[in-house]
Amino acid sequence: MYDRQTSHIISTYFAPRGHKRMYQLGMQLVQLYLSPFDKLIGIIGEAGSGKSALIRGMFPGLDLTNDDDGVYVRPLPLLEQDTGFSFFTPHTYHVDIRFENGFTQMSVLADAISEALHKGKRVIVEHFDLVYPLLRAKADLLIGVGEEVVITRPTIFGPKPQEIYDIVYKSLPYRLMSHTAEDLCEFCMPKDELERCGHGDIKHGFIISFPDDRKPDFDIEQLEKQVYDMIDQKLPVTYLDEKHVSIGGSVHPCTGPRIHVSNTGQIKDFHLLYHFIHDRFNKRYLLVGCVGKEYLERLKKLEARIEQEMEQAEG
Repeated sequence: MYDRQTSHIISTYFAPRGHKRMYQLGMQLVQLYLSPFDKLIGIIGEAGSGKSALIRGMFPGLDLTNDDDGVYVRPLPLLEQDTGFSFFTPHTYHVDIRFENGFTQMSVLADAISEALHKGKRVIVEHFDLVYPLLRAKADLLIGVGEEVVITRPTIFGPKPQEIYDIVYKSLPYRLMSHTAEDLCEFCMPKDELERCGHGDIKHGFIISFPDDRKPDFDIEQLEKQVYDMIDQKLPVTYLDEKHVSIGGSVHPCTGPRIHVSNTGQIKDFHLLYHFIHDRFNKRYLLVGCVGKEYLERLKKLEARIEQEMEQAEG
C-alpha cells in the first residue's frame, strides 16, 4: 500500500450530494488510499459538507461522537483512555475538534490525540486544521470535503491542513447552491418525470438523468423560469429528516438534506442547458444545470455548439 503511494501528491473526486453516494465514495477511498498502518486521519470541511457521511462510508460501525441527530457521546472516549480495562479500549477514536473545543481546551485535546497515537490507536479528527498547530505530528491521510473531496498523504513539504481548508472552504458554496437548484428543478418537474429521474455530479452544477425509454416531456425554458421565480422569492430551505427537506414550507424528498443553502435567494447565476443531451452509451437523457458566472459561460458555449450541430444535421 505504501509503496504504491510514494509518488501520490493529491487526488480529487466530486463530492456526491446523496448519503448513499457519499458512503460509496468513502468505501472507494478506503480501498485506494487507506493503509492498516495509518493512525492519524485528518478530516477538513465546514458543517453540512458531508464529512460525517464520508467517515461512515470509510469506517463502517465507528461511533461518531457528534451524531447528526444531536446525540453526543459523553464522556468523550478519547479523554477516557486510562479508565477501565485497557484491553477493551477502542482501536479507533473519533473526535470533532470544533465541537469539543467548546468544552475542553485545545491543548488537552491535542495531548489526548498524541496519547492515543502513542498507544497504537487510530484517531479520526474532524476539523483537523484547528488542532494541527498543537500536534507534533502530521496526518497520515488528510481529506478535505467541499464541492469536491480532496485526499492527500502529506509529506514534510505539505500540503498543510490550512491549504486543504482554503480549497474546500471556497468551493463548498457552489456545491450547496448546485444541490438546492437541483432540488428546485425536481420540485417544479412533472411528478412522473420526478419519480424516474436519477442524479449525477459536475463541477459547479448538476445532472438529472432520465431512462432512455422516452425523452422527458416538459419545456426546459419554462422549468427554468419556475425555478427563477422560486429563487426570487427567497424561500427558506430547511432540514426535516434524513430523506426530506422543506422548501418554502413544502416537503420535498432529498437524499442529502443537510447540503443546501438556507434560502433560495442565495443561488447565484443559475442556468439550464435548453436541450436534453442524449447519452447513447448509457441509454439516458440528461438535463444539465449550473451555477456561477464561470460555468454559466461554459454552458452557453455548449448550448451554441448543440444548436449548431442540430442545424448541420437538419441541413
